[in-house]
This record gives sequence, structure tokens and C-alpha cells, in this order.
Amino acid sequence: MTQPPSVPTPPGGPPKVIRKIIRRQYAEKYLLLTLFSFAISISCTRLFLELTGYPQIGNGELHIAHVLWGGLILFAAALLPIIFTNQWIYTWTAILSGVGVGLFIDEVGKFITQSNDYFYPAAAPIVYVFFLITVLVYVMVRRKNENNTRADLYYILQDLEEVIDHDLSPGEKERIHQRLRRVAANSPHTDIHWLAQSLAEFISRADLYLAPESPTVWQRVINWLSDVEARYLSERRYRAILAGSLIAVGMWALAYPISVLSTARDANNLALLLNHLVVERLVRGSIGVSLFQVRVGMEGSIGLILLLSAVLLAYGDRSRALLIGYAGLLFSLTVVQPLLFYFDQFSSIINASVQFLIFLGAIHYRQHYLIPPDEHSPYGI
Repeated sequence: MTQPPSVPTPPGGPPKVIRKIIRRQYAEKYLLLTLFSFAISISCTRLFLELTGYPQIGNGELHIAHVLWGGLILFAAALLPIIFTNQWIYTWTAILSGVGVGLFIDEVGKFITQSNDYFYPAAAPIVYVFFLITVLVYVMVRRKNENNTRADLYYILQDLEEVIDHDLSPGEKERIHQRLRRVAANSPHTDIHWLAQSLAEFISRADLYLAPESPTVWQRVINWLSDVEARYLSERRYRAILAGSLIAVGMWALAYPISVLSTARDANNLALLLNHLVVERLVRGSIGVSLFQVRVGMEGSIGLILLLSAVLLAYGDRSRALLIGYAGLLFSLTVVQPLLFYFDQFSSIINASVQFLIFLGAIHYRQHYLIPPDEHSPYGI
């Protein structure tokens, strides 16, 4: 290989050190793992405590709350990438971070009340909003496109670790080649150009060991779902399932407002309902009553919106139906669900999860059947 020419120091002195941050490769995958482990941690903790009668670890003086276990797991998640440099460590860091945060924030009711009230009504909405904020961070990270020479070189050097571990696949090799070509074509610096050329010569060696392609578990699941969709789900069948799901969720959303309106016709039943809300400390004055009224009105409105979307979808007005359904589900997930979590606590997890799955299904339907292939967004939205 030809030796690079010596590069004299520029007249203005050596170049400045670059401190601009670069998004980590596969950051969106790690965030997704954190989201899943966070949601599972919260759900399983609440379910376990409910089934076991809220047991305590300790004695008459001590109580080992699970917030401590969450802090311990978070500490372990922070130590792993500091101590170890393997790429797969970030997967475990993401999972442990989600579990630790879930165990930690599950006890937020104790942190915001003087009485250390684990069942404080506002705790569930706080947990849910925190989860939504993390989802927003995930969407922003996934949308961000690192397309510059520095980012390409960072990712190339990370992928070259697979060579050391004898795990470089043909697909990873081709991806390194593509990035090296971009670096060589776009870098204004001679030293970077020579580095890219040297790496290209190394990665092109005929004796470089390439590991066979081995899809991950997630890739296998995605491939299986794609095969099932291609084999069994035609556009008409998919549309029928989506419309039926919207009808079911819409009817469910209307059920409680209808029952409240029916109860309101009888003064005794209305008094019993309000007494229940007061006893459960869900209504604490006029503000609580107003929140309850808003909850009933919004939940009923969402139910009507989703039913309208389902009817339009069934009659073939797909674009308008998906627009209405998308807006209704988005409003429900971001505005209405926090109110439901306040009044229904963590029993609303199932309702929110079902709505989120239908939301993803509507996005996938629009992406697959309504948008031309050349206009597809890589994120489905």
C-alpha cells in the first residue's frame, strides 16, 4: 500500500478538537428495549403485588421497598458500559435500565406525598406520562439521521469490532464498504481519506473471515409476521379486522360514559357513585368533580370518533377513516388515558395497550396499502 504523504501543519495551527456528539449506532433499538422492559417491569410489579396482597420484605422496623431494587439495577446498568466495551453490553444496559426505572418510578406515589401513599391517584398518570415522554424520545432518535463523515467513521469502527470477535457477516461487510465509499467521497481531510482507503483495503481482503448470516430473534419474529400477513391477510381482510377493532374499542370507550349518564338519572345512584369516588380519594373537591366530568366527556367523544372511523373504513373511505382514527387514538393515548389512569389506576394498562396496538395497526395499514412505495417513510408515520 502506498504510504500517505506527510501533511504539513496548516498556517492557522492544528485543527480544533471536535466535541460534537454523535448518536450511537442502533440507539433506537436500545431505546425500544428500554421501553419494553420498562412497561413489563411496571405491569409485572403491580400484578405481582396485587396477587400476593402487597407483601413486605423486612421486619417491624425495616422495609426493603422495590424502589431500592430498582436503584440497584440502575446502578448495575450504569456500570456495565463503563467497565466493558463489547457491543452486546448495550443490549443488557438497555434492558436493565428499563427494569430499574420501572421498579423505581412505580413508587412515585410515596415520593410526592407526605404520607408515603403508594396508592396516590396521581401516581399512575405520572408513570404513564413518563412512559409517553420516553416514547417521544424514541421517535425523535429514530427520525434523526446521522449522515456525515464523522458519524460514518464512528459506525465503521464499531462494526470492525465484529472482525475481532469473528462475527462479521457479509451484510455487515457490505455496509462498511458503503460507508467507506461515502467517507472517501465526502471527507475534505486528507488523513480521513487515507484512513478510509486503508480500511477499505483491509475489509476487501479475500482471507477475511465472514460469519454466516444469523437473523436475530426479533428479525425472525418480523419475518414470521410478514409471512403470515402475506399468506392470510389480504387488504380486504386487514381492513375488516381493523374496522372491527375500532368498533370494539369505541364501544368499550362509550360503555362507562353511558353507565354514568344512566346513573345520573337517579339521585340515589348518583350519590352512591360520588360517594365511591370520594371514599377512594379520586374526587377531592370541585377540581376532582370537574376532572371526572372531563373524563366522562372525553371518553365518550373518543368512542364516537372511533366508531365513525370504523364506519368510514367499512364503507371504503379509507383515507378519511384512517385520518380520523389516527387522530382519535393519538388524542386518547396522550390526553384521555392519563385521566383514565388517574381514576382507574393501573387497570387501564390493558386498555392503553390495546389502543396502542390498533394505532400501530392503522399506521401499518396506511403505510402498506395507501402510500406509494416510493413515498414510504422508514418509520411508518
